[in-house]
Amino acid sequence: MAKNIEPKLVTIGNYLKLENDAKFIIPEYQRKYAWEISNCDKLWSDITDFIESKSKDLYFFGTIIINCSNDDTELGLIDGQQRTTTFMLLLKALLTKINETLENMVDDPESEQLKRGLRERRRNLISILYKTDPDDITDEPDEKKDKEIYSSFSSLINNSNQEKDEYKEELINIMKSLKYEEAEESAIKIPYKQRDNRYTNFFKNYKHFYFKEDLNKIDFLNKFTRKILEECQVIEIKSWKVEQAITMFNSLNSDGMPLTDSDIIYSKMFAATQDDEEKKILGEKWKYLIDLTNELENEKIVSLNGLLNQKMYLYRSINGDTMNASGNIDVTTPGLRKYYTDQNTDLIKKPIEFCNELIKLAEIWNIAKENNTMKVLFKFNDNSKLFLASYFHRYDSYFVNGDNEKFIISEKDKNNLINKIEEIAELMLRLLVILSLVEAGYSSSNFKSFLFKEEIKFTHNSISFEEIKKDFDEHINKCWQKDNIISKINDYEKNDIVYLNEYLFAKENKKELRIGSNIDIEHIMPQSGKNKKLIQNDAGIENDDMFANYVNKIGNKILLEYNINRTIGNEWFRTKVSTEISEKSGYIDSKYPLAQYLVERYKKEPKPYWTKSDIETATENASKRIVNFIFEGNVKKEK
Repeated sequence: MAKNIEPKLVTIGNYLKLENDAKFIIPEYQRKYAWEISNCDKLWSDITDFIESKSKDLYFFGTIIINCSNDDTELGLIDGQQRTTTFMLLLKALLTKINETLENMVDDPESEQLKRGLRERRRNLISILYKTDPDDITDEPDEKKDKEIYSSFSSLINNSNQEKDEYKEELINIMKSLKYEEAEESAIKIPYKQRDNRYTNFFKNYKHFYFKEDLNKIDFLNKFTRKILEECQVIEIKSWKVEQAITMFNSLNSDGMPLTDSDIIYSKMFAATQDDEEKKILGEKWKYLIDLTNELENEKIVSLNGLLNQKMYLYRSINGDTMNASGNIDVTTPGLRKYYTDQNTDLIKKPIEFCNELIKLAEIWNIAKENNTMKVLFKFNDNSKLFLASYFHRYDSYFVNGDNEKFIISEKDKNNLINKIEEIAELMLRLLVILSLVEAGYSSSNFKSFLFKEEIKFTHNSISFEEIKKDFDEHINKCWQKDNIISKINDYEKNDIVYLNEYLFAKENKKELRIGSNIDIEHIMPQSGKNKKLIQNDAGIENDDMFANYVNKIGNKILLEYNINRTIGNEWFRTKVSTEISEKSGYIDSKYPLAQYLVERYKKEPKPYWTKSDIETATENASKRIVNFIFEGNVKKEK
């Protein structure tokens, strides 16, 4: 007969005190240990405030949900792994302090009562953390015996796919150390990080607790340890069905670090696997997916939750969920959890197949992120990624199975994919540039509704790119007027359109453009500086109001490398375009096409000026260039 749910109100001491063969398990789908110093300070303050209140009630630290479906001795932490890990680190810091205090205390009658209390706390802590019979624990620290006991630590196993493999041993190393110095010596050092940032959260939090000033007071150390073990509580809820445990998690609030949508969805996928071999394959694939999306997220391309959101858009479009009963577009979308665990459960019931789809999408983004058109598009509106991902679905077949859960793509297919990425990105760019210029939001029918409607075509291989392009052409030309967009560009003062102008200038002049990370927006006529008034006079700028109007026009702005921009600062135009700079960098050292063009254009001028007329001409050329791209979908060199 299956066991029922078993809730129990227990003290922290009893919660952490496990039977010899029992252990806490952090499941594969759980997030990494993420508690920081601020979380630990909150925990510490809660306990110290409770002590100072002298309350006769016990203090409550929320609910812990445990999955026992695999084995009654394997306690899977569905909700509570952050608190459980932190409780262990705190108790270990207390034990280390108690041992040091006992070793340094003098033998006299006045100290004997304090010693008795610390010895009792020592026994309790070792018994709880190391599953040791109190009778086998010495009153005073004993290096040989303690080392033997500590080396047996086995109360927590970290299987999280989000935790780096080398970090998974960090808690164990801390728990096995005799002294703080030993833990510090063995602590993992993160490359390129400084001071405490070079440590993992495990060691940082242990160190934070260990160096709490109050723990140097024997009375406080004694009282604090007793209070947390005997008068602080959690509700421990055990379930023998993983689905039931996850459902409880979704419906209860606690003080722990909440699982993300991707954590919950993966837990459902994991539960849907048929056997241990399938679990192993899924675990390896999911770990690779996490590593891949972590890199993409660091580069501000897409997160794991973002991928799941993109797949939700895809399948809602394929299944006709974006059309209402009247046949009109419905742009409302459900939350990720609701969609995957309630509305479309078929996807997570085929966990490996769905995981493969996510990996392929991530691999396409890995290729797409290097495309210049994509880099420019990302400057405008991130919602474009939702619809691009649906278009990418056409090219899943380009990827075939490789080694170590990876997919590989031939050079021929990769080049073809890059071309497809560029053409759809330019199409999206044409529309979303307008969004940045006009007085309308993304949610208006001219943008969001139109894209939802087109997405239905994006998902079908049978519908050609030419047909989709025709829809965009007709939509753009129907909804907006060229003259109005030109006037908007002339008055536009933000910087995102500068990237587009540089991109289009490079294309029309067949120049190479590499949009890197260390880019500045350079004002050809500088915004400030001690020579500002003289430069204004050279430019024919009459007053500050006119200067404010001209300095941020698109014709006065270009892309420039960060280091060059910082070197030339607020120099005169003739210095910036000089071909004879010796002490500083200038436009001549830039790889960006417009900077190169300015050097070439003015190199024969003995004393070149950048005037109001030049800004007007450059702005007019940029406006024509951008409007031609928006309304005609191509670039052509100005005559």
